[in-house]
Amino acid sequence: MKTIKLSTYILFLFGLLSVSSCTEEFEEMNTDPNNPTSISPALLLPNAIQVSVDRYWGHRTRFQRLNIDAAMCWVQHLARNIYINAEGDTYEIPLTISSGTWDNVYNGSLINLERMIELASPEGQYPNRNFEGIGLTMKAFTFSYLTDVFGPIPYSEALKGASEERINSPRYDSMEDIYAGLLADLKLANEKLSVSGPAVNGDIMFEGDILRWKKFANSLRLKLANRQAAKKPAESRAIMQEILGDPSTYPIFTSNSDFAQLIHSTLLGSRNAMFDVFSTRSDWNISSTLIDKLLELDDDRINAYALPLADGTFAGLPNGLTDEAAATFVASTIGPRFLDAEAPSILMSYSELLFILAEAAYDGDIQGDASSYLESAIAASFDQNGLSMPNDYMSRLGALDKETIMTQKWIALFGQGIEAWTEYRRTGFPVMPSPHPSAIFVNEGVLPTRIEYPPTEYSLNMTNLESGIQMLGGQDNMRAKLWWVE
Repeated sequence: MKTIKLSTYILFLFGLLSVSSCTEEFEEMNTDPNNPTSISPALLLPNAIQVSVDRYWGHRTRFQRLNIDAAMCWVQHLARNIYINAEGDTYEIPLTISSGTWDNVYNGSLINLERMIELASPEGQYPNRNFEGIGLTMKAFTFSYLTDVFGPIPYSEALKGASEERINSPRYDSMEDIYAGLLADLKLANEKLSVSGPAVNGDIMFEGDILRWKKFANSLRLKLANRQAAKKPAESRAIMQEILGDPSTYPIFTSNSDFAQLIHSTLLGSRNAMFDVFSTRSDWNISSTLIDKLLELDDDRINAYALPLADGTFAGLPNGLTDEAAATFVASTIGPRFLDAEAPSILMSYSELLFILAEAAYDGDIQGDASSYLESAIAASFDQNGLSMPNDYMSRLGALDKETIMTQKWIALFGQGIEAWTEYRRTGFPVMPSPHPSAIFVNEGVLPTRIEYPPTEYSLNMTNLESGIQMLGGQDNMRAKLWWVE
């Protein structure tokens, strides 16, 4: 009898242990590894970077390429020889450029960066100050890109669709308020980023080199401060002087080896988007405006930007021609730097930073010699293109003034059409030539000052959209001047 009771007890105890074990393992057993409830920052970062870079530099999908189809034509780096009316060169663009930019940047980049910052915060599941700093830096770059393209946009409430206090119809913020937030975030990013701090994975930009992220954050902060300087001179001057006055605390780009660019490979999907576009299509030529300026200056960068004709000379195509008129021209196509699958996508270069310093010195916002900064900026641009600046190049430019600085910056920004477009809208330089007699431009003949809001905002966020349109002066068109215009 005792034996039977003992056996029964052992079986009962074993059953309890089995139930306990099953209970402890139940949650693990019923977790789908393909649908995780939590994603680490290392998994969110690569795609967030890729989407921001892709939409800024050169998307592959036709009718969504803001930089290639629109901005590079508007600043007369490129000119279209076919499909001119439909894809940007006459100042007319499809709404898919607007919606593709808006939807992908918000949903494919910014929402992931915001989630990454939350996860990496001290209260998050994966505390890591360097992930926070990287997220803040990329978020500032991406929001600055959006507001410089559209004007007022959802910012302070934009990424709260999944927060505890969910906001599905975010309000629009003024560009002034957005810039204030971005400048504050970049200062915080520099404080968060620590070269002796925790390691980061998934960094496809700088491969975990935190010093380079700090340099990017501070260089970008300088750029945004300089961009708003005409509207907020005292504040902007203080920011620039703070950064330049303490290089150990606020390091910035120091050479062409440490600026912000995404390196590509030859693998499909990882290639430079411009290679995929320009190596398979011949819809573009180099604009005659750029070719003529480079020939006037006897500037060797023409060999990086353009391919010569059969006779070894270079010729450009005027912007805004009809398809029929364009067919009568023989013009250079895009050059070897952009026909390389591994060529980098550039977010901000060392030469761009030096041009910013040249302008700031010329305007009296920082100490230093504007001419020296300008010479260094041009030399960095030549070096970036695998060339050496001629010793007498500066003598070819004439007197130093704002137009000289900004025209040289326009030349150096070839490839970064959106950046060159922003600087043209802000300063009015370079002065563009009179249109060719056969050119036809829409938008009342005004070079676009912004792009229109996407249709989804009209259907899903109309009340808040109306406030954004009022900040623009009451009309959602491509002629409204943005806040930082000088």
